[in-house]
This record gives sequence, C-alpha cells and structure tokens, in this order.
Amino acid sequence: MFKRLLPRETGFFDFFEQHIKLSIAVCRELDAIALNPGELNNRSNRIKEIEHEADNITHTCIDALHRTFITPIDRGDIYQLIRRLDDIVDSIDATASRMSLYDMNAMRPELKLFTEVLVKATVELDQAVCGLRHLNRQGPQIQKACIAVSDAENEADRILRAALARLFHDSVDPVLLIQWKEIFERLEKAVDRCEDVANIVEGVVIEAS
Repeated sequence: MFKRLLPRETGFFDFFEQHIKLSIAVCRELDAIALNPGELNNRSNRIKEIEHEADNITHTCIDALHRTFITPIDRGDIYQLIRRLDDIVDSIDATASRMSLYDMNAMRPELKLFTEVLVKATVELDQAVCGLRHLNRQGPQIQKACIAVSDAENEADRILRAALARLFHDSVDPVLLIQWKEIFERLEKAVDRCEDVANIVEGVVIEAS
C-alpha cells in the first residue's frame, strides 16, 4: 500500500508531445485530401488508424494519472489537456469519415483554406505543448504560439462565414448543401478544439508564473 503512495516518474510531457504530433499528422492527411480528392478513402483510412493511436495515448495517460501521486503540473490540467488534444484528432477523423461516407469527389475551395488553417494551428500547438517540458524558460514562446492558435481560430471563423455564404448562393442540390455545411462546421469545430488546448496551456503558464 505504501509503495502506491510513493512519487513516480511518469512521462506526461511525452504523452502530450506524442499526441500533438498525431494531431499534426491527421491535419496533414486531410490537407492532402483537399489537394487530391482521389485519395479520400485511403487517407481517411489512415486518419482512422492515427485516431486509434491517439486514443491509446489518451487512455495510457489517464491511467497513469490515476496511478501517479505527484504530477509535474496540476492533475486537472493534465486530464483536460490530453482530452482536448484527443478532441482535435476525433474532430478530424469525424470529418474525414463523413466525407468518405458522402463519397465527396469534388472538393470546394474552402476545404483547402480550412485544412491549411488546421495545419498551421496544430504546428503552433506543437510549439506550445513541447514548451511545457521547460516551462520556466519557455513561457514567452508558449504564449506567442498560443496567440497564433487564437489567430488561426479567428481565421477559421471568417472562412466558415464566407464558405457558408458562397455555399447557399451557389448550391442547387440541397443534399450537397447539407453535406458541405456539415463538413465546414466540423472543420471549424476542429479549430475551436485547437484553441481549447491553447487556452489550457496558457492557464498552465499563468499558474506557474
């Protein structure tokens, strides 16, 4: 019983860093779909594989959290951070799965705008999340990256508004309209999840300052 209460060295930063790399990977897969719609099914399957990898990291991290007495940052922050990171991958997986289900072989130009923003946001998050390992030295760089993620979220909002306006103006097929509206809204939600992660990271920085 006493051994269970002893401090343990658990790689929570490793979990975060591994997970954000997977977030970048799924966003790049989606970006590749926007460039080459003919790869939709293969890329969608790869995204699903990455999503399973991300789930495993999330579950391992949460299990370690239950078994660890002393943690490098607040326990609640660890839990929220790994869950919100997982939400990014889940959102991309859900988007790609829907696109595959709808057999979307003609892409609208706004899709590429969204995927570029997602890649940008996750790359910035990588800088922020990896900075947590050296929080005392990396505070300003982390905050700069988090601000960039917030800017990306604002850009995604603008893209969504313009995309929906153009969609309703151009579409004559109501089924396609509904499908693309769902896809665009899911993409914007994925960027929102990136901002959620950035907000948690910023909170950790503030608590440590």
